[in-house]
Amino acid sequence: MAFQQVDVTAEAADWLRRLTPAHGPLMFHQSGGCCDGSSPMCYPRGEFRLGGSDHHLGDLAIEGLDEPVPVWMSKQQYEYWKHTFLTIDVVPGRGSGFSVEAPEGVRFLIRSRLLTDDEWLQVSAESDRAS
Repeated sequence: MAFQQVDVTAEAADWLRRLTPAHGPLMFHQSGGCCDGSSPMCYPRGEFRLGGSDHHLGDLAIEGLDEPVPVWMSKQQYEYWKHTFLTIDVVPGRGSGFSVEAPEGVRFLIRSRLLTDDEWLQVSAESDRAS
C-alpha cells in the first residue's frame, strides 16, 4: 500500500460526515494561496476539475462514509510540500466561500509536520517507481 501524506483529525472527519448528506461524496484540493489563504478546499466530488498538473496525496477513509475522500494538490505546489505530512483539521471561523463548510461557521485548515526519515524513504521509493 502506498504511503499517504495526509490524514484528518476526528473533528474534521465529523464535519465531513455532516457535509456529505447535503453535498454528496466530497474531495479536497489543497489550495496554493491567493484569496483562500492556502486552505484545503472541500468540494463535491467532480465539481473541481483535476488534471495532469495535480498530485494525489491520498484518500481519507472516514468511518461512516461509503467512499473515501480524495485529497489533491497541484504538482508544482507539491514540489514545495513533498517533505511534509499534512493533517486536515477544522476550526471555528469563516473560510473561503468556495469550500462547502464555509456557510457552517467553520473552516478546514492544514496542519503540517516534516516527514520522518523512514516516511521520506517511502515517499522517495514510490516516486522513483512512478518515474
